[in-house]
Amino acid sequence: MNLHIRVAEKNDCPRLLELIAELALFEKAPEEVTVTLAEFEDAGFGEKPVWKAFVAEVDGSIVGFALYYVRYSTWKGCRMYLEDLIVTEAYRGKGVGMLLIKTLVKEASEKGFSGMLWQVLDWNEPAIGFYKKLNASFDPSWINVSLSKEQFSDFDFSDLG
Repeated sequence: MNLHIRVAEKNDCPRLLELIAELALFEKAPEEVTVTLAEFEDAGFGEKPVWKAFVAEVDGSIVGFALYYVRYSTWKGCRMYLEDLIVTEAYRGKGVGMLLIKTLVKEASEKGFSGMLWQVLDWNEPAIGFYKKLNASFDPSWINVSLSKEQFSDFDFSDLG
């Protein structure tokens, strides 16, 4: 297998979105992917990029990627937040994910980040097993909280002036 890891480029975005759709289907939430190609490209390669990704290629085809952004912790400083680590099903268990993780850890070290963090669904046993092999720490005490764009409209901003 001729595996190569490189920094993602704008022209990779359609394939990355295909892999995101594959992940969403695996996570039983395909309807949750609402980002458009234009939004995705702008967020990664526009005037103010907010994410960076590394892609894994086998014989010129992208078979996986890892996308991260910088998260600031008032307790720890700048940290790498791994938004997605995706390896297409046919290439899982072949070392692709490990090479992507090593690439991320090297990047985090070189940039002086204080650590790297991410989330995993509690039922995703293959991913949990993989992360345990990394000797990653698991913290079950935090609960995910979010507001959607649609929920923003529930707020009355009149008191803000």
